[in-house]
Amino acid sequence: MGKGRLEAFSDGVIAIIITIMVLELKVPHHADIEGLKPLLPVFVSYALSFIYVGIYWNNHHHMLHATKSINGAIMWANLHLLFWLSLIPFVTGWMGENHFAKWPVICYGIVLIMNSIAYTILVKLLIRHHGEHSMLANAFGNDMKGKISMAIYAVAIAASFIQSWLGFALYIVVACIWFIPDRRIENKIGREEEPHIG
Repeated sequence: MGKGRLEAFSDGVIAIIITIMVLELKVPHHADIEGLKPLLPVFVSYALSFIYVGIYWNNHHHMLHATKSINGAIMWANLHLLFWLSLIPFVTGWMGENHFAKWPVICYGIVLIMNSIAYTILVKLLIRHHGEHSMLANAFGNDMKGKISMAIYAVAIAASFIQSWLGFALYIVVACIWFIPDRRIENKIGREEEPHIG
């Protein structure tokens, strides 16, 4: 099957997720700068989640660019990823409204690690569909970056039981790791599209 509808649907869902998140930023009732202070935790939560959703959108776009076709299993795996992405606004709002309390931060981490697992499943199904020697397989390699991220998420969730700010700080670390766009696929596409001379 062609990938066009999958890509368009995913882009639409991700756009809605970002829209829902920004709606959590309520307009202050006071006209002075003091009115913004209660919104600071909500804004910090929103900013981190916006970055995370942006990272997933960016990498999803690059991955599908290197995809030739899809099958039913890939469609369900993509829906599985979108399901976990769609929970980000909920845990973002909960965490911000409760000023990074223990359980909201733990649940935020659970949603993040489930997104990571869902993305890994999607990648593995795409590689299986295109073959172990495909451009996609060569670009991802052993995906050490993804494995390190999942390990940090697990440590962050455990740390949040002791100190929620420590867990939140580790979520920021993972976002920083991925903030610079993953160029593995982009570089691989660039090399394969270079004209061969001779």
